Amino acid sequence: MVKKILLVVLVAIIGQSAVYAQGAKVQAAGIAFYNLENLFDTIANNPLGRDLEYTPNGQNQWDSRKYINKLNNLATAISTFTTKMTPKGPAIIGVSEVENRGVLEDLVARPELKPWNLQICHHDSPDRRGIDVGLLYNPRYFKLENVTNHRLTAVPFATRDQMCVVGKLLGQRIAVIVNHWPSRLGGQEKSSPNREAAAALCLEIADSLWKVDPQIGVIIMGDLNDDPMDKSCAKVLGAKKDKKDVGEHAFYNPFWKMLDDGIGTLAYKSSWNLFDQIILSGNLVDAPEGQWSFLRSIVHNDDFLKDTEGTRQGYPRRTFASGSYLNGYSDHFPTEIILVRRVQPQK
Repeated sequence: MVKKILLVVLVAIIGQSAVYAQGAKVQAAGIAFYNLENLFDTIANNPLGRDLEYTPNGQNQWDSRKYINKLNNLATAISTFTTKMTPKGPAIIGVSEVENRGVLEDLVARPELKPWNLQICHHDSPDRRGIDVGLLYNPRYFKLENVTNHRLTAVPFATRDQMCVVGKLLGQRIAVIVNHWPSRLGGQEKSSPNREAAAALCLEIADSLWKVDPQIGVIIMGDLNDDPMDKSCAKVLGAKKDKKDVGEHAFYNPFWKMLDDGIGTLAYKSSWNLFDQIILSGNLVDAPEGQWSFLRSIVHNDDFLKDTEGTRQGYPRRTFASGSYLNGYSDHFPTEIILVRRVQPQK
């Protein structure tokens, strides 16, 4: 316990840049997720016409000005994903609701993000709305090894694929599974089996990773369209509220207690949900000395991301509401976890 307290104090003092303290080097890394809320370009390039509302002549009159505003707003939001421990931003940022790779290329090229040199993982899903998940990473901290995409076939419609990205986080192998699970269309109870199937697919991916490398840390992130206590997360995925209940190849959900405390990432009719979760395997929770270990979870609910008036006061400030253009950011707040480790210096 004394060692753990010392580690937390050291990390809080030194920031992300590693320094030597009492013969050990302390490192911190951020892992974030952000639902970008319909990040579409202005071009009608979906063969089924699913993107027509996001064109200049479409319902949203989505022209270059609005698109650039959206990019600038999102880039500003992401540029604030910094802490005293990670002053240069997260190592990894999972994203959802992106139309194609091009919009991510436009996003990382914005002046606020360009210095981070973020690299892109993207894959076109068969989703009926034409949106995908993706992953951005800082090559200074994360070295990509491979990407696989997994189709959710156990539902009666086309939805987002799950993206599994494997690489080395400052030398230690981890896997990140990026998700956007099926919505609650038709009601939470009726649609729950679709998200339960998505959770089961995540488990299959994790098990396949551990068969090859039992030591790899696995992070499941995304807009899960369920809360931490719902069946898909708590029962099928088995993500626990308390760290003491988590085995090495099981899952811990650090956002469960945050929702218990009234902190959410999206709101509906004065009620908060926390759909935007980052869930990590037990070997990233109770980790051996020198391995990445969970420190804290964050909901980035800064005031500038919120509506300031009307019935949505305090909610995430979205791009459109009730048909009106608000020039906002997203209808979801971003989330992040911080990992830390001590590394002995080379002699």
